[in-house]
Amino acid sequence: MADLDLVIRGGTVVDGSGARPFEADVAIAGGRILQVGRVAGRGAEEIDARGKLVTPGFVDIHTHYDAQATWSSRIDSSSYNGVTTALIGNCGVGFAPCLPERRDALVKLMEGVEDLPEVVLTEGLPWTWQSFPEFMDVLGARRWDMDIAAQVTHAPLRIHVMGERAEAHAEATEAEVAEMARLAAEGIRAGALGFSTSRAIAHRTLDGRHTPTLGTPEAELEAIGRAVGAAGASWLQVISDFDDPEDEFARLQRICAASGRPMTFSLLQRESRPWLWRFLLEKIEAANREGAQMTGQVMARPVGLMFGFELSQHPFVARPSWQKIAHLPFDARMQALRDPALKSALLSEEIADPMLRARLNTWDMIFPLGDPPDYEPRPETSLGVVAARRGVAPAELAWEWLMERGGKAILNRPIINYADGDLEAVRAMVEHPQTLMGLGDGGAHVGIICDASSTTHMLSYWTRDRRRGPRLPLEFAVKRLTRDNALALGLGDRGLVAAGKKADLNVIDYDRLQVRVPVMQYDLPAGGKRLVQKADGYVATILGGAVTYRDGEPTGALPGRLVRGAQR
Repeated sequence: MADLDLVIRGGTVVDGSGARPFEADVAIAGGRILQVGRVAGRGAEEIDARGKLVTPGFVDIHTHYDAQATWSSRIDSSSYNGVTTALIGNCGVGFAPCLPERRDALVKLMEGVEDLPEVVLTEGLPWTWQSFPEFMDVLGARRWDMDIAAQVTHAPLRIHVMGERAEAHAEATEAEVAEMARLAAEGIRAGALGFSTSRAIAHRTLDGRHTPTLGTPEAELEAIGRAVGAAGASWLQVISDFDDPEDEFARLQRICAASGRPMTFSLLQRESRPWLWRFLLEKIEAANREGAQMTGQVMARPVGLMFGFELSQHPFVARPSWQKIAHLPFDARMQALRDPALKSALLSEEIADPMLRARLNTWDMIFPLGDPPDYEPRPETSLGVVAARRGVAPAELAWEWLMERGGKAILNRPIINYADGDLEAVRAMVEHPQTLMGLGDGGAHVGIICDASSTTHMLSYWTRDRRRGPRLPLEFAVKRLTRDNALALGLGDRGLVAAGKKADLNVIDYDRLQVRVPVMQYDLPAGGKRLVQKADGYVATILGGAVTYRDGEPTGALPGRLVRGAQR
């Protein structure tokens, strides 16, 4: 008789602590790791991991699967990339609390902020809740291929309490602030791991209305922070433009200190202010010395827009001739694009909006994505440089490259974390002790960004493949993706390959580990499209002792549950 549920035999364990890898068996019973070492007992199932890595499952602290988790049991692309726990409810946008008459406002906001089409959300969301605890109960009844944790989000709170005045950015009354604080604390007591808000001007609906939380007075955020802190929240999550970096950071530090809880915010290198990330890191260091627990959320590669004729954006998308064919199905669009007259018109037209032109037609910052994808492309491989070398117009070359693979070729436009033309700034952010790995944005920006694979990329590229600068130790990268994030969320039961911990694990063929090229799938509600990015090299992903993915494909096991509150 087998006395164990699962034994992983002879793997190289990278345990998440930062310690050097070591060879060991891992025994699992009852969803927990029972033993790490030489296991004499036999498992009902055994995995031969000789020559393979055994790591904790990855903990993704920045996703937007708020909608997907209500209609799908598979939380991909993250689940294809070794993630076993994902945190939703980031950037202050979500779907609870919500009265029936306010649903449209939240849908339009999520559509604009996170690029999830209104028709997809309208058809897909079941709306079987009004309060945040009811939303948690709905999630609690579902099963997934990973565990899900949630946050209370600020925009729904404001709209729920203030109605249209929130969308008009009115200042909340004292009574309204108190009610928002009460409801936020109620959400924490229902099991949310934190509270999130957005102070970013780019977060707006498609018709141009800014997120209701933009410019929220400090007093409101402080009151909510105190309430959720008293209720036991894990943290406060913020995204901000830092237009006045000194003033804004000081404000956030005061809010953090008043709440008595950690605060984390997105830390990125922007093209317009490539120095700002370093300034903010210095502020983070000073804040922690003064007793405020503050961290920057970073990602180990550029945030890149994916350009393609099948995707939501490309260099011609804002040109008048494209608008004439944009509504057509893909095959019909491709047929139209082969018309010499349409091609000539597309190439000759200009984009009037200078900001949009900078995003779509900065030719020296557009690169072939490649296969396998290259997320640290050399400047001399850019569309602009190659066009100049060939003596052709950049628009002509862009059209040529986009027409490859039957019109399904993808170009990469890194808009964040690539102002220097390499990833050395990113390396400094990743190595800093007061940063956390996040910002993959899984479940959002489904037609233009596919960064949920950044977990796989961090291991394969930064520890093995990088040639343009120093690499990172494997044990460091694993620790950043697992134990560091788990502890930051208050999830002490996972993120470590050790006896007594939750049996969330990856068995990885390190030599084969590699992200694939993203592909477009049309499997969202209402036939909506989304980019999905799989990976090679995952021999098995294990959640609570059950194998959920084997050789990169789902097994059908759905042991994932809603995580309610901190886990010891």
